[in-house]
Amino acid sequence: MPELATSLDPRYSRTGEFWRGALDTLPMMLGAAPFGLIFGTLAAPSGLSSGGALAMSLVVFAGSSQFIALSLLAGQAGLVVIVLTTFVVNLRHALYSASLLPFVAELSQGWRALLAFWLTDETYAVVQLRYGADDASPNKHWFQLGSSVAMYTNWFAWTVVGVVLGRSMPQLQRLGLEFAMAATFTGIVVPLLRNRPMVAAALVAAGVALLGRDLPYKLGLMLAALAGVAAGMALEARADQKEAR
Repeated sequence: MPELATSLDPRYSRTGEFWRGALDTLPMMLGAAPFGLIFGTLAAPSGLSSGGALAMSLVVFAGSSQFIALSLLAGQAGLVVIVLTTFVVNLRHALYSASLLPFVAELSQGWRALLAFWLTDETYAVVQLRYGADDASPNKHWFQLGSSVAMYTNWFAWTVVGVVLGRSMPQLQRLGLEFAMAATFTGIVVPLLRNRPMVAAALVAAGVALLGRDLPYKLGLMLAALAGVAAGMALEARADQKEAR
């Protein structure tokens, strides 16, 4: 009776899964820390108040979208442009949610809404591995909760630090700390490149992002995401056709 044995194992209890999720997310938290710090320091130069920066980290909780919003605010873009741009940039989370849906479909609507709000790139990278594990733990969603709470607390805490330091040490934004997030995302993506469609999606997205880096409103990122998804889907469809023959 593997399910009964697993449910009685302290490692797979609600508390055990929660803390396991938080601990497994620790490397991602370290990579996100400079990113949160930089966001806090850039808030004032971009015209966003300290309260606005903290509220954005609490309510939006999406690093890339928050940075894009800051750049658009600094460029005096209109509210509609800011909302639509950040919305498109975050469309990748729809793909994350779709892949995790089979594992959380039996949860209540409240649970799904909570986990959806807290879903980030870092948490997804950790959680999809846990959901895919072949044990019979009934509390894997508590693993996701632990990862989510850890990332959320970490992001807000470093935003606070960045806002405080940014007011007294504006030179922090010139230290290049944002490189840590690039390294973190590299660490997330590379282990997932296990087949040709995945590799193609990554290469195409990288190429389009480089070619479109000078486009306004970060349109290059949106085009890169769409091109990468299209390339991956095309190769998967071709592979399926070959298997069907």
